[in-house]
Amino acid sequence: MKTMRPRTIAIAAALVIVSVPAIALVVLHNFDWNRARPWLNSRASEAIGRPFAVAGDLTVTWSRVAGKPGEGWRNMVPWPRLLAKDIHIGNPSTPTAGPIAATDMAAVRELSFSLNPFALMQKKISIPLLSFDTPSVNLVRTANGANNWTFPASEKPQPWRIAINTISFSKGSIHLADAVNRADLTMTIDTLDTDPVYGLAWKLSGRFNGEVASGEGKAGGVLSLQNQVEPFPLMADLHFGKTAIALVGTLTKPSSLAALDLRVKFSGVSMARLEPLTGVVLPETPPFATEGHLVATLGAGGSHWTYKNFQGRVGASDISGMLGYQTAKPRARLSGVVVSKQLLFSDLAPLIGADSNASKLKRGAPAVQPANKVFPVEPFATQRWTGIDADIQFSAEKIVRSKNLPIDKLSTNVHLKDGVLRLSPLNFNVAGGSITSDIKLDSGGGVGKNAIKGEIKATARGLRVKQLFPSVELLKESAGEINGDASLSAVGNSVASLMAASNGEFKTFISKGTVSKLLLEKMGLNLGSVVLATFTGDHQVKLNCMATDFAVTQGMMHARSFIIDTEAALLDVTGDINLAQEQLDLTIKPGSKGMRLFSLRAPLYVKGSFKDPQVSVDKGVMALKAGGAIALAVLAPVTAVLPLINTGRRDESSDCERLLAAARVKSVAPPPGKLARVSTERRSVATKPAAVGGAKQ
Repeated sequence: MKTMRPRTIAIAAALVIVSVPAIALVVLHNFDWNRARPWLNSRASEAIGRPFAVAGDLTVTWSRVAGKPGEGWRNMVPWPRLLAKDIHIGNPSTPTAGPIAATDMAAVRELSFSLNPFALMQKKISIPLLSFDTPSVNLVRTANGANNWTFPASEKPQPWRIAINTISFSKGSIHLADAVNRADLTMTIDTLDTDPVYGLAWKLSGRFNGEVASGEGKAGGVLSLQNQVEPFPLMADLHFGKTAIALVGTLTKPSSLAALDLRVKFSGVSMARLEPLTGVVLPETPPFATEGHLVATLGAGGSHWTYKNFQGRVGASDISGMLGYQTAKPRARLSGVVVSKQLLFSDLAPLIGADSNASKLKRGAPAVQPANKVFPVEPFATQRWTGIDADIQFSAEKIVRSKNLPIDKLSTNVHLKDGVLRLSPLNFNVAGGSITSDIKLDSGGGVGKNAIKGEIKATARGLRVKQLFPSVELLKESAGEINGDASLSAVGNSVASLMAASNGEFKTFISKGTVSKLLLEKMGLNLGSVVLATFTGDHQVKLNCMATDFAVTQGMMHARSFIIDTEAALLDVTGDINLAQEQLDLTIKPGSKGMRLFSLRAPLYVKGSFKDPQVSVDKGVMALKAGGAIALAVLAPVTAVLPLINTGRRDESSDCERLLAAARVKSVAPPPGKLARVSTERRSVATKPAAVGGAKQ
């Protein structure tokens, strides 16, 4: 007996070692896990800060999982598989309003997952596959920004870690009610059994930002949350009102949204309508469509998006280039290069609200442009300028425009920083010359809601007269180049209000050239010369100079000097141009050099609106001259033509050198809000004692 005791003890110990796990497995297998639901629901609710409940059956089954080669006995140990039915996750409560939404945040018909028992010894909950059957999610955000998808962060370090490798789900739905973006969207999800690339299909319906939204797409069947060789495939076709987005590509590391690589198409009535969808502030444009390669690197430290090698159309103009978007503090930054090979000048009109009312309605802007106004009255959306910084180069190689607008090329650098927009420089090739300008629009500075401080400095050089006025027949053979400078400043919230409040100076000059004699004779009402030139043909006369000098004060342009001096005639222009009312009030006093038969030499008046200017003759002067001619005809027919003879002096001059020197002085704009001092004294424009219009009759 004594020799048998050690053996008996060994056998008994072995039986205990084997039987205890066996008994435990039998107990666990036959245990009614529904008894643990109250404890599980309480602990889960406490952990996530909102109600949690497993309302259906809770069962655990055991099965062996194929392990890695060489793990030996570990491959023999069964893993528990938990199956829970009818799961509900509620909404967080606010101190004043209670739960954010009446319905549950989420509900799942059935949830199942396997658990690695060996990882529990390392305080790690390792779940190879988490499966959802018929999940439904209700996401809610109120107008004050409170939402139900933000879970409270734990203040204490958690000893346990959760690792989920893969998620699969079928026949699900997601509903979003977002008061901030005025969104009410529903997405339904279902599995695809026969598609070799995609495992899920989804459809979208509802409203977003007040517009009807719809869409459909596909995605990978299972969402891998670990490092993977094959990126997660995506495809979508979305419509939000008149804006459409189509994409196809891949998502890398869905757990951290590490990167995107997509082929994307955008189209819509205006690029500005993309802001609620993309978060990127873009300008107002005509209807557009672009396609390009969108890549992104995403992370907690910031995201960088690049829309490269894109091509498309804006209105009837083509565009191509690259745009980059970088998230940063305090504002995101947009940069890039955009080129147009052929630009319709009219496609730039929506940038400043200069398009038609029909076009405004099409791109979602109110039709506010009065029929009798030239300057756009549509307010600038300055509240959007402070949401982003920008640095974009834009150029147009060829410009298609009306024949009355002789612009060839355009280039500019668009800078937006701290709410200050600058086009510096903004260059045009115009009429064989160039216009270089620097525009600054400052939306800050406490100038009022949506109001901006505007400054413009422009220089024109070498503009050829005959190209600048291509529709004027009598200028087609004229020679000469126009040069000028302008400097204006103002405060307003639209182009019209800026022009109505502008202060500064505007000067132009021509130092030499030729001009149509017939045009001058018509302006001087030299009837005999007009009739003679009609039969014998027109010819060019020497242009000594032309100089204009306008002072601009609170939208009123006052002609300090406006002289056209040729070898045949003098034209003196006086008066004002009202930029606020868009009205002309100019008087042209023609004066001929030498004798002209049948010269009525009456002043011409240029009045009316910018849209409908009117030219008329001083009827009083004409009546006096005509009356004198009739009286003389009664007394002596030979002397009847005397009142119609202009005996202007040949050596009459407008002092071109002095005028040109004044016109060449660079214009300087006064600070916004300060009135420019306007000289009320008329400059002398003719040699004494003769008047500007010629010798006194």
